[in-house]
Amino acid sequence: MNILADTISDNAVDNTPRDADYDIVRQVIAIISEEYRDQPGLETIARRLDMSPTTLQKTFTRWAGLSPKAFLQAITLDHAKRLLGEEKLPLLDTSYELGLSGPGRLHDLFVTHESMSPGEWKAGGGGLVIRYGFHASPFGTALVMATERGLAGIAFADPGEEQSALEDMSARWPQACYVEDWVMTEAFARRIFDPAEWTPERPLKVVLIGTDFQVQVWESLLKIPLGTAKTYSDIAREIGRPKASRAVGAAIGRNPISFVVPCHRAIGKSGALTGYHWGLTRKRAMLGWEAGQV
Repeated sequence: MNILADTISDNAVDNTPRDADYDIVRQVIAIISEEYRDQPGLETIARRLDMSPTTLQKTFTRWAGLSPKAFLQAITLDHAKRLLGEEKLPLLDTSYELGLSGPGRLHDLFVTHESMSPGEWKAGGGGLVIRYGFHASPFGTALVMATERGLAGIAFADPGEEQSALEDMSARWPQACYVEDWVMTEAFARRIFDPAEWTPERPLKVVLIGTDFQVQVWESLLKIPLGTAKTYSDIAREIGRPKASRAVGAAIGRNPISFVVPCHRAIGKSGALTGYHWGLTRKRAMLGWEAGQV
């Protein structure tokens, strides 16, 4: 069994070895550790154990300190690092060996994120130094913005509209200090738009700056696998606000980290692409580009 699985299993035994819930946790760990190539989802595991997904989620999270999905991702990453590092497998071969749909999905697992505190957001970015630069991308000129903590913004501009894109983004955090630094942001641009740069040794750190509700929506977007899409209603239900589809749509429209936080994978209830802050043509291009990566 994987070292991570052993650690969680041992901790669970130490806590309450006689509790019947432990047997459930043990079985989940075994299923994920032994069958990670199949990428079993919560509902699949729950059916195997004759439990409801909700009960299984709560039980496992209470014992292990992370959800079954997060544990699966951790196990997958452990194996990815071994295959890419020790065995020197190519990215595509590693993706398929791990049961992932392709290198794009593997890249999703290497995107980590944190959120600014509500106080930092309410201060309008006061005290933040945001560095920015314009770079070529598969979807036109990209404005890349970053703080010392990680990637903070991505916007797109057609020729001649670069200044408008910068004004749009800087208005979100009006009290921040903006410094043009294309040398620093170029590293982020390469990391984002070049699949050859999607490596586990350098996970892409993303900093989400928004209200608590917005951050909830953006975190939900990060869970949409490459090559798939979800409706605003789906996302509203996921965050426990089933009647807030319109508010979810507004939050998606305010997503400051386009492409990486994949708001382009959100669609209308009818399946229509609906609006996109940086243009529907660009949204279609992103979805088409991603389809070529899976």
